[in-house]
Amino acid sequence: MSLRNKIAFYLDDISTAIGLTVNLLILALIFLSLGIYVAQTYPLPPQVQILLHSIDLAILTLFTCEYLVRLWCAENRLKFIIDIFSLIDVISLLPLFLGLFDIRYFRIFRWFRILRIIRFFGSGISIFKVRESDQIVFARILLTLFSIIFVYSGLIYQVEHPVKDTHFRTFLDAFYFAVVTMTTVGFGDVTPLSEGGKIITVLMILTGVLLIPWQIGDLTRQLLKTTNQVQIKCDGCGLPNHDLDASFCKVCGTKLLANKSL
Repeated sequence: MSLRNKIAFYLDDISTAIGLTVNLLILALIFLSLGIYVAQTYPLPPQVQILLHSIDLAILTLFTCEYLVRLWCAENRLKFIIDIFSLIDVISLLPLFLGLFDIRYFRIFRWFRILRIIRFFGSGISIFKVRESDQIVFARILLTLFSIIFVYSGLIYQVEHPVKDTHFRTFLDAFYFAVVTMTTVGFGDVTPLSEGGKIITVLMILTGVLLIPWQIGDLTRQLLKTTNQVQIKCDGCGLPNHDLDASFCKVCGTKLLANKSL
């Protein structure tokens, strides 16, 4: 393989030690960057603020280099640029170039690019009879919910924090408000004061009404599907999972002779 093909391979690969290390490093930088963003919403000594800003700037620079390398390695660069994950990468890099509106919280969506790493952490583990092959589905649903709440928390914090007499003093205040609002609990102890904050709150409520029941419904259906099936591989087509009372493969019709065990 050429150098470009090798780099492209390791950026997306998790089956080799090098590829897994690269992707785990990217994941660690994402978490560190998000942690720095949250920490900077609290009153910290100037020296700590300067240190965190320097680290975050270095992370942003690394992410920028990674994006440029991915662009260089892409076979179809136009397709790469308009890809959803590439657009998320660009959005997460905008603070480095704009410096006007802090949108670092969008970096949380970058972890969906390397969501498949969860398969390695779940290897050989079955919780509540959940098969390893389904753990990635559960992780995707839970991460989707958390990511939406996290981004809304960042939005409402950025809009409301500069307002005088606001209740949104830290990111935790914004996160609490986002959870309460999107779950339609609505205690009313924290309320937005600005017009932008009220608009974001309306969007939160609509998202909570539409998205959360849908995602929880998917999670419930997947759990019921998982608990009603057993891991038994078909000798004909290789289908790994079948219903508890299945005697024949539902895909190819081969008789299931293997011992069914949960």
